Amino acid sequence: MNVQFRERPEQSAVVQARTAIADCDIHPARATRDELYPFMARRWHAHLETYDKHPYQGMMEGPPFPKAQPNASRRDAYPPEGGPQGSSLSFMQKQHLDPNNVVLGVLNPLATGQGIRNQDLAAAICSAVNDWQIEKWTSKDSRLKASVVVANEDGPAAAAEIRRRAGDPNFVQVLLLSRNVEPLGQRRYWPIYEAAEEAGLPVGVHAFGFGGNPITASGWPSFYIEEMVGHSQCQQTALASLVLEGVFERHPTLKMIMIEAGFGWAPSLAWRLDKTFERLHSEVPHLKRRPSEYIRDHIFWTTQPMEDPERRDHLFDMIDWIGWDKLLFATDYPHWDYDEPSRVLPPGVSEENRAAFYLGNARKVYGIP
Repeated sequence: MNVQFRERPEQSAVVQARTAIADCDIHPARATRDELYPFMARRWHAHLETYDKHPYQGMMEGPPFPKAQPNASRRDAYPPEGGPQGSSLSFMQKQHLDPNNVVLGVLNPLATGQGIRNQDLAAAICSAVNDWQIEKWTSKDSRLKASVVVANEDGPAAAAEIRRRAGDPNFVQVLLLSRNVEPLGQRRYWPIYEAAEEAGLPVGVHAFGFGGNPITASGWPSFYIEEMVGHSQCQQTALASLVLEGVFERHPTLKMIMIEAGFGWAPSLAWRLDKTFERLHSEVPHLKRRPSEYIRDHIFWTTQPMEDPERRDHLFDMIDWIGWDKLLFATDYPHWDYDEPSRVLPPGVSEENRAAFYLGNARKVYGIP
């Protein structure tokens, strides 16, 4: 849903805000290309100026399709002082955090070092992004919390970055993307999960990524809309891999958050996995429980985009299977398919579930009192 907001007096915006909420998917952007340089060794400045990045695929600044909107963002989200959408804290506060009464906002930077073939450069950029999040965002507004971005294709380097940030209250999760060189359950990523569990941080898996593979299982599609709905397919692949490779058996306290890929597909995927598991359990003897049990115990889901069935009871049936305690509200600010907080939940939700949905579940999974 792309909402065009009109200017309104600040007082009326404050009055409108009635429910304190957590927004678990906010995308900060850099105002300039060299904004990370103060956080990187000088050798990398020269490297980027001379060689630039060497990605697994082109178009590192977003999904490999023309966007429906500039920067895949709302047209009204350009900061008045200039720069791309999401690059100004003061404008984000005025346009989103204050009027919507966001008391907890989780930052998920997407243009990081993930997806770069030079692993030393990838690690340097990711670490710089983490320092930049503190310097520009979390230290300036206590409502905002950062995600630890890591050079995901280099497991040991990623684990080292997680351990370096462990215990820092600026960070509340580790951030991965769903499109990687291999499915996320593969062993090259295991050091990430070990370090995250050790640090007590959930792992967020956001849609998108730059692994170099086609974005569907059968090749490259023709239209942007195919990519938009295809995020759920990619997330299903990632989740099946995590379960079947035994990540949750190895890490019984690890929590993961599936971000921006919907959740209506979760029950049917789990049912199919369970049915197949009954016949092929001997192939994966390291699994001690049915796939659905791992999914329901370990996985949380953000709500943007949220499925919108014609019948309200169908939505409630899906959520009943997933669990009202597993859903985290998200807007995807400042992107074009932003969800307006007051219009997300249909009537018929109890006050207890509504409170958990908008704030309580986020506080629990991120460990924020």
